[in-house]
Parts: sequence; C-alpha cells; structure tokens
Amino acid sequence: MDYGTFHGFYTLGLLFAMIGVFAWAYSKKRKPSFDEAANLVFADEDKAKGSIKE
Repeated sequence: MDYGTFHGFYTLGLLFAMIGVFAWAYSKKRKPSFDEAANLVFADEDKAKGSIKE
C-alpha cells in the first residue's frame, strides 16, 4: 500500500466520521437535550435579578 492509497482511505474515514457527527447532532432524539443545554445560559438570569437590591 503506497502513500496515496493510505491517504485515500484516511480521507474516506474522516468523511464517514463527519457524516456520523452530523447524523448524531441533527437526530430528533437529541433535540430535547440540546434545547436544554442552549437554555442553561438563561437559567441563572432569574436568580441574578432576585439577588440585586435596588
């Protein structure tokens, strides 16, 4: 096996890995956990407003 063949197999492996990552990230069963993680930024906002004394 020469370098060109190895490089081709390596590229195909990376392509399949990226397709797997995209399939995992955009699957419907992952959406609720990603939505929860996206809203974690705002979870402390209510607590911070209550602790500020004006």
